Order: sequence, then structure tokens, then C-alpha cells
Amino acid sequence: MKNITLKHLRYACAVADQGHFGRAADMQSVSQPALSMQVKDLEERLGQPLFERGPRMVRPTVFGEDFLQRARAILQSVDDLGDLAQISKGGMIRRLRLGIIPTVAPYLLPRLIADLTELYLGLDLQVRESVTPRLLAELAEGQLDAAIVALPVSEPTLTEVPLITEDFVLIRPQADDSKPVPDAGQLRQMRLLLLEEGHCFRDQALAFCDTRSARPREWLDGSALTTLVQMVGAGIGVTLIPDMAVAIEANSAPVSVARFARPVPSRTIGMIWRRSTPMAAQLLQISDQVRTTALTLHGAMPVDAA
Repeated sequence: MKNITLKHLRYACAVADQGHFGRAADMQSVSQPALSMQVKDLEERLGQPLFERGPRMVRPTVFGEDFLQRARAILQSVDDLGDLAQISKGGMIRRLRLGIIPTVAPYLLPRLIADLTELYLGLDLQVRESVTPRLLAELAEGQLDAAIVALPVSEPTLTEVPLITEDFVLIRPQADDSKPVPDAGQLRQMRLLLLEEGHCFRDQALAFCDTRSARPREWLDGSALTTLVQMVGAGIGVTLIPDMAVAIEANSAPVSVARFARPVPSRTIGMIWRRSTPMAAQLLQISDQVRTTALTLHGAMPVDAA
């Protein structure tokens, strides 16, 4: 087994990430035949296939999964060397691959992108929106440099920097505007609209309602906060949203915004990155700007003000 190149590894990892040779080629800015040839060459050098190829899918073999995990670690180390060299010369980060959860992205990103690109001229900012488990996996694999998520994530390999706290508010039909605000116990008996499985905001909402003691019932799921608010506006039920979403979402449908009595459900938003990254000092500076930008959003408070 000789002459395995970084190009071999990058192309193979791209195929695994995309599950498709064509999409992987697009991601790597090469033709599909060129990428396929490189992957085939790598498999011949290894003496066994990395992928099971089907008419509509490509998935790693058992050997491929192990190989690709190690390949990603190698590629991450190579990228870290480049970052270390740039930083050691006194330079700033040239590229930032930033993950962000869907219940923060639409409300924070427009201002954050403008602020970061103005503060760090020439920054190549690449944003990935996904649920927390996926962002954690991509951080571990070196596909992301940092992520903005709800804390805590309690991963010993990651640094967590709390940025802001924000309350949850109740969204209900306009006809309910004059009614008393339900407490957690009363909310359990209502038709509660929730984000689908995988969203940490769903888990936080269920924890507030303490559904472990609720009677068995059917919960209604949506894929985005916008969908949930529109369903409330149509009279289907009620939902919870974070305070930063109120200014946009509450004006998009005929709904009423109600605030809970204490203890108010809330969440902490923070930024996370690998402890091993050579970019730690620069990411800490960037997290300060993320905090500054986030505090301009409706309802956001400094962590120590919670």
C-alpha cells in the first residue's frame, strides 16, 4: 500500500459525506469521472472497497467506516497545521466553518455575518445549519471549526463558552389573548406543537412541561419554528418559541404572545469548539463578537443576568 495522497482522502471523505459521487464532485469542484477515478485508485491501493455502490446510494463498507474515521483525523491534523502556521505569523483566521442550530440561525445569522465580515476583512465564513447531534459529530470529524448551540453539551473534548440566555414564550391563537397564562401543569393538557425529534429546543420544551407525569397523548411535530407558529395561527394548538424569534415569527401569523410567570423556562446559547484546535484564542475573540451581536436581539440577556 503506497502513495496514498491527501487528495485520495479528501475525495473519499467527500463521497462518504454526500452519499453520492456527483454531489461529492461538485463539493470538491472536480468532474465526477475524475473523483470516481481517484476513489477507485485508492480502493485498489488498499486492496478492498471503501463503499457499497447502489443505483441511488453510496454507503461505506465496514472497513470503509473505520478507514474514513482515521482519514478525517488525518485531514483535520493537516488543516490544523495550516491554521497553526497562519496564527503563528500573527495572522487572523482566514476561514471559519461555523455550525449553528436551526432555532438560532434565522434570527442571529443576518446580523452576525455582517458583523464578522466587517470586523475580519477577507474572512471566508462558511455556515452550516443543523441540529446539535449532527453539529457535534461534524466538530469531532473536523468538518466544522466551531458551533453555536444550546448549552450544556457536556462533551469533555469541547470547550464551551456561554454567550446569552433567553426566555421561552408561549404562542397561542389571538382569541386566547385575554386568557390567563397557563402554568406547566396546565400546558401539559393542551395541544402542544413541538419541533421534531433531534432538536434540543424540543427537549427543553418537554422538560418545562414535565411530560413524564403527563397523561399519554399525541404530540404534533413540525420541522421549523415558523411552521409551528403558522399552525398556531390556524387554530391547531399552542407552542413555545425562544424570545429571539418573537420579533419575526409573532408577526407572521395571527397569534398572541404570552410570558410565563416565574420560574420562566429559558435556555443558554453558547459557542463550542475542540479543545485541541490551534485556533482557540481566535475563536474566543470571535465568541466575544457573537455575544455582542446576540445581545442586540430581542430578549437576549448576558448569561450572568439570568
